[in-house]
Amino acid sequence: MSHDLETRELRFAHRVRRALDEASDAPSPNIAARLAAARQEALARKKPEPVAVVQPALVLAGVGTLPSSEASGPRRTLDKLRRLGLLWPLAALVIGLTGLAYWEHQQHIQDLADIDAAVLSDELPLSAYADHGFNAYVKRAQ
Repeated sequence: MSHDLETRELRFAHRVRRALDEASDAPSPNIAARLAAARQEALARKKPEPVAVVQPALVLAGVGTLPSSEASGPRRTLDKLRRLGLLWPLAALVIGLTGLAYWEHQQHIQDLADIDAAVLSDELPLSAYADHGFNAYVKRAQ
């Protein structure tokens, strides 16, 4: 039943659409005259558009505006220097993080070298360090 109802509704919708399309293609002269008068009235009430168009510029905190196509030579150079000014803190951060990673890596190598030196200079044989019983003995002795 519902399928039959849907089919009838679709047929009705297509007939309505076809009727509206035909009516919109050729409006009556009375309706066309009223629409033309309404359009003229709307155009008369329309506010005049501003002559000067303001172009928004991208502004970064502490930097000012980025150069536009209208910027003069010295202004463009100054803006480029300001943008380069943003790169210095970034470069310092990258260099600092790289230096910190290098220093920590060197510390790790030094710690491993100290452990190796302590193991090699000790009088115990290397197999004692691999024995689990020896580790338990050392923990109890301390």
